[in-house]
Amino acid sequence: MTFILLLVLTIIGGVLAGEHFHSYLLGLGVASTAVGACYWITFRSSHYPQFALFLLLLGVVAKIAVTAAGVLLGLKHALITSPLVFSLSYLFFLFASTYCYFRYREYWLTRLRHKDLQ
Repeated sequence: MTFILLLVLTIIGGVLAGEHFHSYLLGLGVASTAVGACYWITFRSSHYPQFALFLLLLGVVAKIAVTAAGVLLGLKHALITSPLVFSLSYLFFLFASTYCYFRYREYWLTRLRHKDLQ
């Protein structure tokens, strides 16, 4: 149900963005890439639990770097036609992609636990 709600909100946001669709898509791309980079770095499997805080901080730095690079490239190539649409799109997709990544992780962890129990 939540995925359907996210899909409906995404489509409504795209339609409402209308003239500033490039800003909307750039917000989607930058947010998804930033969260993906943070997720990939932070949840690396490590044999040393002492690295957990370091990996978390490194993930946050990667997220900020990807966001800054995406905004700079968007401004350089004039893809951000409306800063408001970009900001709202980035904020929405930041939460939506974070939710999707954690649901995906939860799904795989549950699947691995069931596999170990059998």
